[in-house]
Amino acid sequence: MKCPGQDSRFWKPGAIFEVKCPECGKPVEFFKDDTMRKCPHCAHRFANPKMDFGCAAYCRFAEQCLGELPPELLAQRQELMKDRIAIEMKKYFGRDFKRIGHATRVARHAEAIAKKEGGELAVILAAAYLHDIGIHEAEKKHGSTAARYQEQEGPPIARQIMEKLGADKALIDEVCEIIGRHHHPAEQETLNFKILYDADLIANMEDNLKEKKADPEKIKNNIGNRFFTRAGKKRAEELFLK
Repeated sequence: MKCPGQDSRFWKPGAIFEVKCPECGKPVEFFKDDTMRKCPHCAHRFANPKMDFGCAAYCRFAEQCLGELPPELLAQRQELMKDRIAIEMKKYFGRDFKRIGHATRVARHAEAIAKKEGGELAVILAAAYLHDIGIHEAEKKHGSTAARYQEQEGPPIARQIMEKLGADKALIDEVCEIIGRHHHPAEQETLNFKILYDADLIANMEDNLKEKKADPEKIKNNIGNRFFTRAGKKRAEELFLK
């Protein structure tokens, strides 16, 4: 069965209309279910300005239903995916507000760093929200929250969450790879990993400094030696040294 919004049997007058090409201004005919059209005059391709994508912003079968998706919708899908992963993380942790708060702060720091360093925000933020997702299972199976147990138990849970949400396979694979060693960087690292690592380091420093005060000189040395990115280091200096 076709989605009623895309089935021509349910169409009303006005389902076929003309739109001015944003490049040359000539009329381009659109059908209601066209996601994109190429202007026959100047060959410019642009999205259907009257189309309500609705559930297509998050539906895993949207491309099959609507055909080729415009860049605007793909960007919206990534943004919505990040938000939905955050919601699933909160559901999974339940009343463990400490872990929810930590993951949320890591995501906030990661986004700020990524805006200056680059990287793929969808991967970085998904990894930020899910990087400690294995901590409860580590406690249950191993009686420990040690980094190696978190890294061992986290990826299968993260994969299950993202697959349920219909995330792209390449995104799932990279996020799980990061989660599986987020405390143990390799000699050569991706920018996405570096940003997540620095964001997690800042959040951990915040947690530690809440419990006990540290010597400013020790903090300065710590910041100077442990950060991968310039933006991460600068953010840490602004938070802890001023």
